[in-house]
Amino acid sequence: MTGIICVNKPQEFTSFDVVASMRRCFGTKKIGHGGTLDPMATGVLPVFVGGATKAVDLVPDDSKSYSAGFRLGFVSDTQDIWGKLRSRCENGISEAEMEFALEDFRGDIMQIPPMYSALKVNGQKLCDLARRGIEVERKPRPATISRLELVSFDGTDGVIDVDCSGGTYIRTLINDIGDSLGTGAVMTSLCRTRSCGFTLAECHELEDIRSADKEQLERWLLPVENVFAALPEIPLDEVQQRMYLNGVRLDADRLMKRTETDVLSRVTAGGAFLGVGRINSDGELVPVKQFRGE
Repeated sequence: MTGIICVNKPQEFTSFDVVASMRRCFGTKKIGHGGTLDPMATGVLPVFVGGATKAVDLVPDDSKSYSAGFRLGFVSDTQDIWGKLRSRCENGISEAEMEFALEDFRGDIMQIPPMYSALKVNGQKLCDLARRGIEVERKPRPATISRLELVSFDGTDGVIDVDCSGGTYIRTLINDIGDSLGTGAVMTSLCRTRSCGFTLAECHELEDIRSADKEQLERWLLPVENVFAALPEIPLDEVQQRMYLNGVRLDADRLMKRTETDVLSRVTAGGAFLGVGRINSDGELVPVKQFRGE
């Protein structure tokens, strides 16, 4: 079986736990996922099965969406409520003050990755160093917050909805908002609502997948081409199709339709998805990955 199945990852499961379950369900070791979720987080985890794993590193939309709970007045070593908490401030904040603070975190921002993260420094995961009581310097990294909305707030606890670039740390976003308010803040919940273009509405519960038979699993699998749906299309005729599938570089000027140079594009023939490719600086369509028959 080949395709993508979207899992609503349960809390206290790692992304690897889900992958291990999917290997048993689908009877294959060829399983990948679209973006790691921390154990305490829930939500959209796209799982790539069989030949679809070739698409994991090519997904054009790496943006994510989250719904996150937070609490003011505290800080922790993990920047969330599951770490070592300490009180920082007992003063309440008005909703207007919170809305004003959020304004500074919309658009392009810089984040210092948290120590409790899977990011590697000199070949070592930061979280492994943190568990040994070691803290190292981390360089700020750019992130883009395209949407940041206050969903609810009672002066201490609240919920925000976030659309952001891939690699954004929501725990750190909340921590930095707390710093800007002078109160401190920790994340209390996290649900990813969109990843790789898929939403919670397209997800299945892990237990339902585990109990499904082969026919049901096949019905739930989404075609790999779905993750490339937003890319521009390069259609081929029958002769060009054969050449493309044999790895031949095609003259872009002879195509029915071409895209701009070095733009990842969907390659199709007769409406069928063949793979993804790019037109190089020499004016040739170069195959990047083929998915014919996947």
